[in-house]
Amino acid sequence: MRIEIKNIIAHKAVSAYDINYLFPLYLYPDLKNPDLFSQHKNEKEPNIPKSLFQNLSIAYSCNSTPEDILYYIYSVLYSNIYRENYLEFLKIDFPRIPFTSNYDIFKKMTALGQRLIDLHLLKSSELDLPTVKYQGQGENAVIGRPKYDESEYWVYINKDFYFEGVKPEVWEYQIGGYQVMKKYLKDRKGRRMDDPRHYIHIATALEKTIEIQEEIDVLYPEVEKDLIKF
Repeated sequence: MRIEIKNIIAHKAVSAYDINYLFPLYLYPDLKNPDLFSQHKNEKEPNIPKSLFQNLSIAYSCNSTPEDILYYIYSVLYSNIYRENYLEFLKIDFPRIPFTSNYDIFKKMTALGQRLIDLHLLKSSELDLPTVKYQGQGENAVIGRPKYDESEYWVYINKDFYFEGVKPEVWEYQIGGYQVMKKYLKDRKGRRMDDPRHYIHIATALEKTIEIQEEIDVLYPEVEKDLIKF
């Protein structure tokens, strides 16, 4: 089977210490090099067990798409309650996803997961109204040692330029063990800030992420009240 991806993932893209695992949503037949498993298949197939679709169909009395399932899983994994409750298990194994039997809760979680994915791919319309501004004067737009001013909500890239409106929780937000806003600048030290809009979008995406996580945590207790048994 051939796997189609839009962008190449790199070592430590997800975690600071582990290698990466790629779980594509769809698998595509390799028509140029058919094998025993792909020679009779001409269309992409969901990389999801058919039994999951069947169980969800029975529980919800309707069919769910592969994208629905992806959005739901993404939403669950961004629940702070889920992460805290199962912290010890998440340290040693792949996450186990609890599927609610309540279709309304499923759809609400799915919608939040889709918003998160669009934000993290930086293609969400929510980024059209950024919460951060790029300020400063002069010719020196080279990134130096980043400095955060918590009283002003400013992120300095050098003595002349800074980003305004970066809340403390956004500055401190971590993914994969890395402080996102700080690491972005540290990795580009000595280079010009040629695309401040990209950094602004990242900050806005993180601020929206925090807001959505709060919405997810309001819903998440309802998820575990009545689970589908597999």
